[in-house]
Amino acid sequence: MRASPRIRWKILPFFVAGLFIAPVVIVFFSILGPYSGNWQHLVDYVLLDYVSTSLYLVGGVTLLALSIGISTAWVVTNYNFTGKAIFEWALILPLAIPTYILAYTFTGLFDSYGDANNLIRKLFDLEQTYIFFPNVRNIPGAIIVFAFTLYPYVYLVTRNSFLNQSRSLKEAGRLLGLSQFQVFYKIILPLARPAFIGGVMLVIMETLSDFGAVDHFAVQTFTTGIFRTWYGLYDLDTAMQLSSLLLLVITMFYFIERRMTKGIKHTTNNSTFTTSAEIEIKGLKAFIPFLVCFIPIFIGFVLPITQLIVWAIETNINILNARFLTTSLNTIVLAVSSGIICAFVALLINFSVRINTGDLLSRVKSFLSIGYALPGLVLAVGIMKLFVYLDQSFVSEFGFVLTGSLVGLLLAYIIKAYALANSAIESGYTRISTSIDNSAQLLGSSGWRLLSKIHFPLMTTSFLTAVLLVISEVVKELPATLVLRPFNFETLAVTTYMYAAEERMQQAAGPAIAIVLIGLIPLIFLTKMIRSSRRN
Repeated sequence: MRASPRIRWKILPFFVAGLFIAPVVIVFFSILGPYSGNWQHLVDYVLLDYVSTSLYLVGGVTLLALSIGISTAWVVTNYNFTGKAIFEWALILPLAIPTYILAYTFTGLFDSYGDANNLIRKLFDLEQTYIFFPNVRNIPGAIIVFAFTLYPYVYLVTRNSFLNQSRSLKEAGRLLGLSQFQVFYKIILPLARPAFIGGVMLVIMETLSDFGAVDHFAVQTFTTGIFRTWYGLYDLDTAMQLSSLLLLVITMFYFIERRMTKGIKHTTNNSTFTTSAEIEIKGLKAFIPFLVCFIPIFIGFVLPITQLIVWAIETNINILNARFLTTSLNTIVLAVSSGIICAFVALLINFSVRINTGDLLSRVKSFLSIGYALPGLVLAVGIMKLFVYLDQSFVSEFGFVLTGSLVGLLLAYIIKAYALANSAIESGYTRISTSIDNSAQLLGSSGWRLLSKIHFPLMTTSFLTAVLLVISEVVKELPATLVLRPFNFETLAVTTYMYAAEERMQQAAGPAIAIVLIGLIPLIFLTKMIRSSRRN
């Protein structure tokens, strides 16, 4: 007996969830053993360093990103000063700079004989041995790089929370005798806590997931340990067991965030809501909020972009050479393929949930978005082990090998970027009334016909937005690409990493600039949203 179309659509989310979770389950269960001599070596000599360094890095990045994100959000929300209209959207520009590219530019600028130190020596006619800027290849340097790249996560959600806080709450605090500062930390900040906690968790997960920046700064974290165990000791099983520990830490932070924000509301939805009046600042006083907003943009976006352009011009390199064109083509093919597949999967999942109402399906759909929090390196380890097992079991009998193919890369990209595609598709579906579905079903359209003839034409803009968001994410992905790519297959991210690893920073400028330009795509949509945002 054939299953009804509605049941087949109902099975689809569970099938995709199984595919998404398989690599994660493999990594999780690897912690049960068996353990090799390499694992004992890690435990005896370096595991404690991985844990302590990762915690130190996360703590420093969290405090700095939180300070930058909250202060900039407060300034642009409550004060009117010269440049505010630009700063409101420009403060998210550092998101276009991957952390590893900011790390490479910082190294080129602030190393002992970097451009910044050379400029100081030249301006003040100092000896060549004089060092003004300290070495940045250490944990404090990594903290600065991560914080000034990732603070927009905190800024975006905190600004939105501040916009939706009623003026009456602040006035009530003032009437009770609280100072302006006391109103801020006793009323405003607690109300914004669910928002900035969510932003901080994204910052923490991105920090723990990074490989390129910490590897370049020679900072020993879980990700560098996983990579060295795999490629240095050639021990995939031990690398998986190390990955499982990182996965446990990520999961712990995820549930902490859920528990801390569960049931907490940070908006006012009653009739007493009134928008807060902006405080006009002019003259020299306006310089302080201007500086608060300008410094993060300068360090996180203007400085690295300027350095990359200078490198490209000074070295007089023909950027459009054969290698650049080949890696660009590889990147575009992978990114566009991943974008289309991921957006299509998100469309199918959302359609399935729409026609099959139920809490279980909704929870499965939400669960699929957890892939965004998974480190690319952990996903790569799980996918590699899964494909090795499938190849040894039956796949190789068909004359095809999954291990080392582009299939693994595509799967990793789709799992990582599904949350972005799902958010765009989900937003599009909220604008389609269910009465359209009822009318279509009365006219005999259901299932695939309903999706292809009615929903998809109405969802074209959301579908293309989902594709663009996934493309921008895929182009920047380094660790998963570095591990799962076929032999001698390079992308823009891999080429940038390889040049930087060889200290050929000038040659890395071309692909790095291309990555940044593509990374600006989703920010264009965000800036439009910020410009049109209003207090409501």
